[in-house]
Amino acid sequence: MKDTLSAGEARRIALAAQGFGGDREGAVGRRQLTKLVDRLGVIQIDSVNVVSRTHYLPAFSRLGAYPRELLEDLAWAKKRPLFEYWAHEASLLPLSAQPLFRWRMEDAQAGVGVWKGVAKFLRERREFVDRVRDEIATRGPMSASEIEMGHKGEGGWWGWSEAKRAVECLFWAGELTTATRRGTFERVYGLPEKVLPKAVWETPTPDRADAQRQLYRIAARAMGVATAKDLRDYFRMPVEGAKDRIAELVEAGELAPVKVKGWKEPAYLDPNARWARKIEGGSLLSPFDNLIWFRERTERMFGVRYRIEIYVPAEKRQHGYYVLPFLEGDALTARVDLKSDRKASVLIVQSAHAEPWASDATPSKLAHELKRMAAWLGLETIRVQKRGDLAGALGKAVA
Repeated sequence: MKDTLSAGEARRIALAAQGFGGDREGAVGRRQLTKLVDRLGVIQIDSVNVVSRTHYLPAFSRLGAYPRELLEDLAWAKKRPLFEYWAHEASLLPLSAQPLFRWRMEDAQAGVGVWKGVAKFLRERREFVDRVRDEIATRGPMSASEIEMGHKGEGGWWGWSEAKRAVECLFWAGELTTATRRGTFERVYGLPEKVLPKAVWETPTPDRADAQRQLYRIAARAMGVATAKDLRDYFRMPVEGAKDRIAELVEAGELAPVKVKGWKEPAYLDPNARWARKIEGGSLLSPFDNLIWFRERTERMFGVRYRIEIYVPAEKRQHGYYVLPFLEGDALTARVDLKSDRKASVLIVQSAHAEPWASDATPSKLAHELKRMAAWLGLETIRVQKRGDLAGALGKAVA
């Protein structure tokens, strides 16, 4: 095994590990979608619905058009292979990972590793929190809006109702889990012992170090090659113990230390990673896609400084509100600010920018992917607005 990788080799190993470069034309069913989530280990959830909610996009980027209700079935139907918890951020994960996060749930109980508001509310309002849990235990799964306890809120963490704060605290602590989602993405909470399969709930809780080692294994497999910081970020692992866990995996032969040309920090290679000679195709990426969610790694691997600008005032945005990078082969060659106008059935490209290494073929390849996305979203047309250095060429390619 090589102990030094070129930047291109590392990039292609990472893309292959993430599931890029495969066929995106075939039919996608439950088996393929479940296999992909197992491969990635985690999919980030986000409520922003400008184009499509982010958790639907990673499978589209890797597998092509698939029924979005299929993911909903895997995540929130009564019999399902996925569950929700705080992993990278709010996330969907394979049920097999639930025991691996019980140490984080225990930490949350103690107010460690959670939002300050969660820790404070658990500490100061424990009696109220327990009453909310007892209400759900008695009445069955409920949304926060259905719990008629405590003061009502006005939005945001400190504006949430007290019932909403309580259920979120209990969710962090593992005392509640998501029974389903309803309506406009409202979470319905239930007791894990009644919601999760018996085999999962009765799985013995692994030792903290054992659980964390397994999470590092999953992260290494999903990334192919990564620095220690990359590995830690994948499941937002604590700094304490990280060096020891990684060193233990190296000693066991489950991680191979390597150098990557151009990377300042040492890297670790999954010994079973696939060495792809070439990555074909093009994909639009959610801002919260596993491949690019750690911006430092994105810049190191692709030479692209990417930031989401949702919270940046409009006049100060460089590329737009909800910008999706375009993966062309093994390079990020462009970025587009997209919006789904569902009423008019139009996918709007609000701006389009090219990276310096984009080629003459980039506009037509990007146009092809935009048409594929519009069809998947059930939108009839694409409109390219005249903003960004790629807008003119892209507009012609779309037309």
